[in-house]
Amino acid sequence: MENRVIEINVQKKLVSAHGTMLLHIKASICQGELAVLFGESGAGKTTLLRMIAGLTSPDSGVIKVGDSIWFHSDVNINKTPQQRNIGFVFQDYALFPNMSVYENIIFGQKQKNKAHALDLINKFGLAEFTHRMPEKLSGGQKQRVALARALARKPDFLLLDEPLSALDSNFRTSLQNEILKAHSITNATTLLVSHDLTEVFRLAQKVIKIENGKITAIGKPDDIFLNNQISGKVQITGNIVKIQKQDTFYLLTVVTGMNQIVKVTAYDNEIHDLAEGDKIMVFSKAFNPLIMKVQN
Repeated sequence: MENRVIEINVQKKLVSAHGTMLLHIKASICQGELAVLFGESGAGKTTLLRMIAGLTSPDSGVIKVGDSIWFHSDVNINKTPQQRNIGFVFQDYALFPNMSVYENIIFGQKQKNKAHALDLINKFGLAEFTHRMPEKLSGGQKQRVALARALARKPDFLLLDEPLSALDSNFRTSLQNEILKAHSITNATTLLVSHDLTEVFRLAQKVIKIENGKITAIGKPDDIFLNNQISGKVQITGNIVKIQKQDTFYLLTVVTGMNQIVKVTAYDNEIHDLAEGDKIMVFSKAFNPLIMKVQN
């Protein structure tokens, strides 16, 4: 795929339980980026994703990818989802219940390629479930099938609508790794809808923060969320989302259960059994923060 940037400038009137809201989004996303659409429920994230996919039409505006116009209200252009070469993973995965894992995945291909389908099955650790029906799969297995099916068509753009929201927290870390794997397999431009800060810090190269239908911030997770939210509290439990090696110590970014972000320093004797995704407790002793891993 040639170097292409998604340029979005769209408007759509939405009706919610809180009344009418105008969704007005103007943003650009570069080829190969993993960008997260972040915001509370009802902010307009999923509607934006569906407009990019061609599943929902804006009231007005333009969606342009490189030199290709996907939507333009003034000249009546509105390409179908099939013409946009996207892979879409829905919140409920939307697997075909009467098809096996293999049949679901190969169905996603524009031109049937058994070898490619089997390769995706192996890459996502689904070989033992190849002929199993969706009703016999766990939530995590369904999510992997949905990712594999979305990648089967070799999409230029991978769109993920809160794919982890229905899963137990114990599965989230491993399945965040599956999303990173899905992104890296094809280097598709990836847009993920989320309102979970742990996912944002683990996955996002760029965050597009949306509130009440408007973009309020665009940038890297650290730039958007850390400036005013670093807490001095040292009696917390949270998940490690980033481990950064400094000269003589490590800097841990921790997201608490209250969606608060904390930076904590750690040393070799504290870090040896810690990894991104681990749940830890940070507490104080003589004014120095100490770190203890929490067993699930």
